[in-house]
Parts: sequence; C-alpha cells; structure tokens
Amino acid sequence: MWALTSLLLAGVAQAAIPNLMLRGMQFLPKIPVPERSITSPNGTALPNITTTYYFDQLIDHNNPDLGTFQQRYWMNWEFYEPGGPIILMTPGEDNADGYKVYVTNDSINGLIAQQQNGAAILIEHRFFGDSNPYDNLTSQSLSLLTIQQAIDDLVYFATTADLPMSGGDAVKPGQAPWILVGGSYSGALSSYTMVNKPGIFWAGYLSSATVETITDYYDYFTPIREYMPQNCSSDVQAVIAYLDKMYMASDTAGIQTLQEAFALGGLNHVGDFASALQYNLWDWQSLQPDNGPGSMFYQFCDALEVKDGVNAGPDGWGLENAINSWGNFWNTTYYSYTCQDQDAEDCLGSFDPTISYWTNITVDNPGRSWFWMVCNQIGFYQVGPPEGQPAIVSRIIQTSFVERQCVNMFPQAFASPPDTPTAETNAMYAGWNVDVPRIFFSNGLRDPWRGGTVSADGLNKPNTTSMPIYMSDGFHTSDLITYNGIMDPTIAVVQKAGLMYMKEWLAEWKPST
Repeated sequence: MWALTSLLLAGVAQAAIPNLMLRGMQFLPKIPVPERSITSPNGTALPNITTTYYFDQLIDHNNPDLGTFQQRYWMNWEFYEPGGPIILMTPGEDNADGYKVYVTNDSINGLIAQQQNGAAILIEHRFFGDSNPYDNLTSQSLSLLTIQQAIDDLVYFATTADLPMSGGDAVKPGQAPWILVGGSYSGALSSYTMVNKPGIFWAGYLSSATVETITDYYDYFTPIREYMPQNCSSDVQAVIAYLDKMYMASDTAGIQTLQEAFALGGLNHVGDFASALQYNLWDWQSLQPDNGPGSMFYQFCDALEVKDGVNAGPDGWGLENAINSWGNFWNTTYYSYTCQDQDAEDCLGSFDPTISYWTNITVDNPGRSWFWMVCNQIGFYQVGPPEGQPAIVSRIIQTSFVERQCVNMFPQAFASPPDTPTAETNAMYAGWNVDVPRIFFSNGLRDPWRGGTVSADGLNKPNTTSMPIYMSDGFHTSDLITYNGIMDPTIAVVQKAGLMYMKEWLAEWKPST
C-alpha cells in the first residue's frame, strides 16, 4: 500500500537484507502527502501537518525512576470540534516520518476524524525512527522493546499528554473518547492494548491485524499462491520441487548449476539460495488495487509465462522453460534491482555474523528493532509448507534457518537459536481469542498476513455487531488508504461499514470525569 503505484513501499527492494524475516516485514502503505494549508472549523490557520511534536515518554514503565525519552508524534485537528474523538495510531515497525498520510482524510483515520469532528494523531513506536530511549540498539537497550512496553506507551500518552491544540489539556480518556487505529503489527498492538488495558480506548479500527503470533508461518504464501496467476504458480512450484528434490538427494552439483542459472552461483549455502527465490514472492506484499502489469511481481510472472507474445496455459510452460526464464529474469532485471553492485554472498548470504548487517547497532534501523521483537515474542517465520501441501517456497527454509539468525544479530542475548514463545504472547494478549467490544476488524482476501488475523482460514470467528469482522478483495491493509476504496468497491464497502460503526459507537460514549 505505498503514484500511487510508483511510490508503493511495502515490498520495495532493499539490498543486503539476507534475513528473510525482514524482507517480509509488515509495513503499512504510505503515500505522499501534498503540501496544503489547513484551518480549523472556525477558520483559524493551523500548523502544517509535517510539524513534529515531542512527548516525554517513560523509558521503562516498570521503573519510572529511569526517566523519560522524547517520543515523536504528529497531529492534525483541522476537523476537530470540542467533544470530538482523538484518533491515535502508531505505524509500528518503521520510522514514522513517511506515514503522515495517517493524520489526513486520505486515510481511514482522517475519514473518521472528518465524520466525527475529531483529531488524528500519529505516534512513533519506541525504538523506531528517532524515538529511542537510548542512542544505540544493543541487546541491553532493546530489552525495553517489548509488546507490553509499547502498550504502556500508548496508554501513558493518552492519559497524560497535553495536546498542542486549543483545549488539548482536557481531552484525556474519560473527558473525550479515544479511538485506536492500527494495521498489521500496529493493528495487533491495538488489539493487545484494548485487551490488556480495558477502558482507556473506547473503540478500535484494526486492519489486517496479525493478532495471533505464529512460529511456522508458512501460510504467508498461501494467499499468494491462491491469487497469483495460476500459470505462474504452476511454474514456480515446478522449480521449487526440483530444488527440494536435489537437496534431499544431496545433489550439490545440480544445485550449483541451478544457482548459476539465476546469477547466484556465488552463494555458499543452498538455504540462502532458497531464501533468495522467495524475494520474487515477497513483492506480492507491495501490491494494491491500482497496481498494473508494471509492478515488479507481475513483471516476474510475465517473464515466466509470456513467450513470443503467447501466455502459458494454467499449467505453465514446464520446468525447463521456468528455470531458463526465471533465471534470465534474475540475470537481466532482478539481481541489480535487489543487490545493486554487490556480489551475491555480500548481498544475500546470511552465515557470516561479522558483516555490518548483523553488527550495526545505530538507531533508526527498523530491521534490527523489528527482528528483536520477532526473535523474542512475535515469530512469524515465513517458511516452507509441510509435506503434502503445494509449495511455492522451498522446504529448505524452516524455522531453524531463521532462528539461527537471531544469534547472528543478537549474540549477547542468544547463545543458541531461540524457541520464540509465541504461545505465551497469544496467552497474554488473547490472540485469536480477542473478545473486546467496539473493535472493527477489516481484512483482505489477498493479504499474505491474513493467516494471523481473525479472518484466518478455518478459524470461523463469529462476526458480531459488538466486534464486526469485514473482508474485502484487497491486499495488505488496503482499507487504510482512502484511494483504495475508489479503486475497489469491496474495499469501499469495508470503509463505509467501519465509519458506520464508529458513528454508532461514539454516539454511546459518555464522559466519566
């Protein structure tokens, strides 16, 4: 969700990211915010929405004596009238600078604010961007990067911040209704907050919220396989089956020949080669309803399936053509797109723990901060499926392959690959068992993260008026962006329903102080 088309960011190419978990991070869509002057309903000129504000956030909510750090936030109150709600969102695992669209009515946040005469706030997550308790990302510092600390950040902000607008010192929960909005991980965090700290936030709008943490998250690739062009899926499966068969037979010469067809003969470990083949599939996460054939994912499928101007049938062109055409795509287009001028091992190798990718502890490094959360609480390792299921990614990639990288990046914290305690996370914050009134869940059929949401296949969680669950034909967090509702009527239905529920629920709110 990030042109629109030319600026999509969710799956943007990143060189030297050998860690497959980080390649598939749960980024929200971001689109540029045009410069414009804004005024309040009474005509007063307001600060530009790019104005950065700072909040004195507690370093450790369990030990307030440690002091505070400066947490950045942005705010727009062009629609605000006294009595209106405060809509709060964190973009989650990224520098928040690029997400200012979420305080405008180009987003669902701003549409809620416009409809309800509210104010919209975007707050940066601790240990991302410039909101850091310490000036480094060592394991010792990152020990304060937990789901609970992030929940407590949202609550402490809502209950103590004096907002920069007129009357902003008298809109605490109880004085005014607060609404949490989130997508993907930040949507899950919103659910966790309303479970863990009930009564602070009156309502929530949660898009593609990955509430159930899962260790072996092979279902990431299920919606991709189901909704990508069938001929492309068939040929990808053929190549993956061929690779896995050679791996099981210890056919190192055959694997080397296959790697060389992809310009990846310089990779020293077959696991890194198998991981590299996932990159083309991760590009699916950047798709939104307005994407056309020029997007990288469809360039990839066209390279496999269009031959002499003719499209392959649903079974594809077969193994030999798939290897040649997929390998040629890497040689001519994708290698430079992904690795620029690096050699294959420097770009995609994950076994040398001394490279700067693993050792860089400077702040504003979202991959490092996010992987800390992945290793310690969240999991979601995007691995090959169990035997007997269709596979568009190699079964060489198992959780052990990724958990090993936790040791690479955080040797002070992990002497051996961790067994990420996702079950504990789900038990503590309810996961799929969330049952909180006034949460609106929205999901997309084509979202690779759908398996962690309340719309996961086979879950059949009841859709109620207290906790509605809506599904569009969209991709990852598609409904957060207003424009996507114009492009896809199924997304428009979800957005309209969300606004309807916000209106109904806010009509029920009464001040308690």
